[in-house]
Amino acid sequence: MSTPSPRLAPGTYKFTVKSIEQAVSLIREKLGPSARVLSVRSIEPSGLTKLFSSPKLEVIAQIDAPAAESLAAHRTPLTAVSSEPALPEDPAPTPVAAPRNRLSQLPPNLGLSGLLRRSGITETALNRLQAGANWNELNTLPLHRALAETSRLLRTQVESRPTRAPLSRAAFLGAPGVGRTTALCKWLAQEVIRRARLGHVVSVEFDRPNSLGPLPVFAEAMGVPLAHFPCETEAAVPNGFVYFDLPGLSPRRPQDNAALAGFLDRERINERVLVLNAAYDRASLRDAYTAGRDLGATHLVFTHLDEVPQWGKLWDYLFDEALEPLFLGTGPSLTGDCEEDVPGAIVRRTLPDDAN
Repeated sequence: MSTPSPRLAPGTYKFTVKSIEQAVSLIREKLGPSARVLSVRSIEPSGLTKLFSSPKLEVIAQIDAPAAESLAAHRTPLTAVSSEPALPEDPAPTPVAAPRNRLSQLPPNLGLSGLLRRSGITETALNRLQAGANWNELNTLPLHRALAETSRLLRTQVESRPTRAPLSRAAFLGAPGVGRTTALCKWLAQEVIRRARLGHVVSVEFDRPNSLGPLPVFAEAMGVPLAHFPCETEAAVPNGFVYFDLPGLSPRRPQDNAALAGFLDRERINERVLVLNAAYDRASLRDAYTAGRDLGATHLVFTHLDEVPQWGKLWDYLFDEALEPLFLGTGPSLTGDCEEDVPGAIVRRTLPDDAN
């Protein structure tokens, strides 16, 4: 029996491969299942070699330190397929030169409720916490312990929902400009690269044009067929996925969404991913959310989180058990900036560091 090759230490690595399949195999063998793909780009051969060589893919992937501390002793360079570290030998991030204890800088006598409001949590979410049987007990704890317990309670309330089966046949819905197609590309990257799944994408237009943006080029790079409706909408391979890129919905004119609703019902698409731009104001977010709920949304994605300083307003949407949070888009990369631990990420950005 052959001995498995040692996994790499936490850090970011860059390597060049001939295909997505080769990238998937290399990532699983060298970096492990917890690795995150940050970017994928096509590299065209230069000079005379372009006449005889096909394009290659440059992949940058990362192993997060908390998930790989036990691998710290293995610092073997990634040598397969012209690989090289993308960062210096010690890829640990440089500590930020800022005071660690944020609680000590808060105004005195702010209290737990005041601190939560200051962190961006809405009155709806705060009322939900205050209605809990242990709220009075929380207020008797030292502030750092009260915050840690509040963090746990928020996560528990979100994660107590029934677990759904993984997506397989889903439409991505959202108003124009929210990053709906980018969100679909991010999800495709997770499916193909991290989970080694196969499937295809269907682009649909009605009376309004549906700009595909980067989807055609990206799908080709991922090795995912892209079809244009009318076409076959059932899975082309056993246990394969089918994802639908639809025109934008109208947040304020429900009657304009009749074509979307009819298509979803006729094609029996029961998984419906609502994409919301978290940088929108609360009224616009609520309108888009209501329109998505009217269309039978089952999952939720927030985009543009890199433009939002406070994420506390997102708790209101996570408490709705009818919609399962799928991921957060935390940047523009099509193959990275995708946070699937939604409640955990929002807790880290809602409460001070001392609470986590």
